[in-house]
Amino acid sequence: MIFLRYILLPIVPIYYLVTWLRNILYDFGIKKSVSYNFPVICVGNLSVGGTGKTPMIEYLINLLKDDYLVATLSRGYKRKTEGFQLANIDATAESIGDEPYQFYNKFKNDILVAVDANRNNGIKQLQLIDKQPDVILLDDAFQHRKVKAGFNILLTTYNNPYFKDIVLPTGNLREPRSGAKRANIIIVTKCPKDLSEAEKNSILKQVDPETNQHVFFSSISYSNSVISSEATKAVEDLEDFTLVTGIANASPLVHFLGDKGLKFEHLNFKDHHDFSKQDIIELNKRALIVTTEKDFMRLKQYESLKDKLFYLPINVVINDEVRINKLIKDFLKIKL
Repeated sequence: MIFLRYILLPIVPIYYLVTWLRNILYDFGIKKSVSYNFPVICVGNLSVGGTGKTPMIEYLINLLKDDYLVATLSRGYKRKTEGFQLANIDATAESIGDEPYQFYNKFKNDILVAVDANRNNGIKQLQLIDKQPDVILLDDAFQHRKVKAGFNILLTTYNNPYFKDIVLPTGNLREPRSGAKRANIIIVTKCPKDLSEAEKNSILKQVDPETNQHVFFSSISYSNSVISSEATKAVEDLEDFTLVTGIANASPLVHFLGDKGLKFEHLNFKDHHDFSKQDIIELNKRALIVTTEKDFMRLKQYESLKDKLFYLPINVVINDEVRINKLIKDFLKIKL
């Protein structure tokens, strides 16, 4: 795969030019973006792969849900439905996608969860319901420039920052690095918990933010317990289990469990893996399965796995929560 990417290096300038030109057309108003007179917050990235968008959306939900009616709007990647869908008690990972279903499963009594590949139509439909949301969180919509979000949060990982990358197909960027200028906040995610001030300053220089941009650093905090549909186990009590992951980058999770001295087999599937009947047959042979919360949303439908399937919750820890929370809430005060 890596070799193929280098073979495709001559295509990089073409991809760069096409995406750069697309952005120019939007920047100069030749292609139209729709803006809204209420708060729309976009969480996204420049690269393909996992930068931590789902935990960041959940961070925002927890920050805002007590004071505002929050709606999340995603495209519903790999769902088996089309058009606008508003999650209800009949929702599944197949009907709205695994990440939106995770939002609904955790916050169904507090927020609205919707999916639509056409974000403008999704926003329009949310405005038509009886109880309209006060704020809409757009999940993975940084490149969806038909919507002009009022506030953009751009995520980039510590190990693979956008400023050291190039565009597809050889690199991982969906658009040129200059796209980062559209962000209000840039968060370097999945940082080591002991990241020094000197290294933060070095990264900050490489980000080279605009005067109106704010840069933060975040890390992943894993729970001390794993959770099933009916039970909880302490991580330190896990023995000879199978770790099942279908995410973009499972390395941090593998390292966390390995550092605990735990022994486990790792079945590593591609991101948003659609588990087949054969996959489930194989998983049924395992005595104990630990997975991510996103994968749990797709696997918990199988009754045969019910007693052996657990997920490990995670949270985002941001280096200066007071400041980032104030920036977000100040934006809402202006728009509402």
